[in-house]
Order: sequence, then structure tokens, then C-alpha cells
Amino acid sequence: MTRKRILIVDDDNRNIFALSAVLRSRGFDCISRTSAREAIDLLKGDEIIDMVLMDMMMPDMDGYEAIPEIKKIHKRNKVPVISVTAQAMTGDKEKCIAAGADNYISKPVDVDKLLNLLEQYK
Repeated sequence: MTRKRILIVDDDNRNIFALSAVLRSRGFDCISRTSAREAIDLLKGDEIIDMVLMDMMMPDMDGYEAIPEIKKIHKRNKVPVISVTAQAMTGDKEKCIAAGADNYISKPVDVDKLLNLLEQYK
């Protein structure tokens, strides 16, 4: 079985480090970008990406702007995008889904919940 490759998009390197460490220990390959624009540029190329974890609150371009752009990339429109956000208020999940996210998880990330979520897309 090939390892699933996850693109982590977050402007905070500490979040990238923590998520990557956990996911790698569970058999995932991880690459990261610290801005949505860099992530979109990467996704326009031929890099193998099986899933995207997208921080929703970033400077310049946030996840709400980035997800629809990712979904417009023809060869990527079926790649699951999971929004990761510190906003866990009523309606935030719906707002993420409305932006095109396939699923949602709140920060601080519950590792077990995240792994269960990722299992749905294997």
C-alpha cells in the first residue's frame, strides 16, 4: 500500500511541525507550504497530493479564498480539502463547507479525530 501524501498549508511553522510529526508517525507523507498562494502553485504542478489540510485564517489569502481556487484546478478538483481552523463557533463548519472544504476540524487538533477523518479518504 502506498503512503498517502498530505499537503499541510499553515502560516505557522509550529502547527506544520506538530501536524507533520503526528501524521508521519502514522504512516503519512507530508509536505507543507506557509501560504495559500504557494500551495495553489504547487497544486497546479504534477506533485502527487492525496489530501490537503488547509488553515483557514492566514494573511494575504485565507482558506476561504484558497479552497475555491484549488477546486478550480481541474486535476485537483477531487482531492479532499480539510479545513483546519481555530474558529469553532456555531456556523464555522458550515462556512468552511460552503467555501468548498470536504471536511473540517478545529484547533487545537484532536489527533484521533483527525486520523478518523483522514481514514474516510483512504
